[in-house]
Amino acid sequence: MPDSSHQVLGTRVSMPVHIRSARCFVAGFTASESAVRSAIASRGDVELAPLRVRPGRAMCMLVFVDYVDGDLGPYNEFGVCFLVQDPDRAAPSPLRALGSLVKGDAHALIHELPVDGEFTLAAGRGIWGFPKVLADFDVDHDSATKTGRVSQDGKLIVDLAVRRGIGVPDSTSEAVLQSYAQLDAVTRRTPWRLTSTTGTRTRIGGATLRLGDHPMADELRRLQLSRHALMTSSVENLSMVFEDAVDIG
Repeated sequence: MPDSSHQVLGTRVSMPVHIRSARCFVAGFTASESAVRSAIASRGDVELAPLRVRPGRAMCMLVFVDYVDGDLGPYNEFGVCFLVQDPDRAAPSPLRALGSLVKGDAHALIHELPVDGEFTLAAGRGIWGFPKVLADFDVDHDSATKTGRVSQDGKLIVDLAVRRGIGVPDSTSEAVLQSYAQLDAVTRRTPWRLTSTTGTRTRIGGATLRLGDHPMADELRRLQLSRHALMTSSVENLSMVFEDAVDIG
């Protein structure tokens, strides 16, 4: 496939986009399958189905990412992501769905994506159709307990803390994940190549979540998130590559 590029705020961005260093922490909660299905249906032109992990329950992932060194510059990001079924395959059993979650190869729809940089906002919306919006961040990736607080227009969206997990081996093997985004009623799929991870820790539970008074927080309440996280994880350093998006509508 020939290389492509995009103009973003007067700067040419060559594809694929490389993230040479980032760090993150994530908490996975179960959510009402019907509420997730309604949230997905309200945004896109393609019917993506939530990944069912047990009867009536889907998965909602809340993730804070600090992009330290990458082609779009440094910035903070908070994502609300739903795990979804591969639209090209039959629905997996709940056991296989949980297996996909553990292995990290499940497909994910990026439903909300606040960031704190103008350039990444324009690139994310223009290149991949990611639903990026500007917000304010107060994040601690350095302490044993990772904390992230994101607000917009003075209203709190979420305040999340993830406690220290058990170390897992570093990985230099490449994994190709599929992310989906819905913007302006168009559904796009972006291949996301995770090239390395170091300093990964994970555990069952381990999250404290407080929802604020922002409309995005109200939407999270409607998802009927589980009281406790199913799992949490943090990564000290990861590198990844984002390919061009493909319209699947």
